[in-house]
Amino acid sequence: MKITVKDVNYVSRLALLGLEEEEKEKIARELSSILEYMETMGELDTGGVEPTAHVLPNKNVFRKDEVRPADIREEALAIAPRREGSYYKVPPILEGEQGTEGGADREG
Repeated sequence: MKITVKDVNYVSRLALLGLEEEEKEKIARELSSILEYMETMGELDTGGVEPTAHVLPNKNVFRKDEVRPADIREEALAIAPRREGSYYKVPPILEGEQGTEGGADREG
């Protein structure tokens, strides 16, 4: 199958690509070359080849479900630069927001 500049132009308009004429010609040549190669691959005798989804044997890689403690709060807080009780302490990030950093505590 031969890809023409007209084909590349059509697809480039669909994809909203602004291609120069030289680029369109180069892409047409490259795509034609790829399709030509795929045609030669189609000529191979694959009658005795088992169809596969992967080239390597595949096996179930799931691990066994095991109940484990999920409370990692202390581990996570141990790496916090600053903390207050059982919370990370961070500076306010919104304009006008007050926190313990430089003003009165916010009341909820």
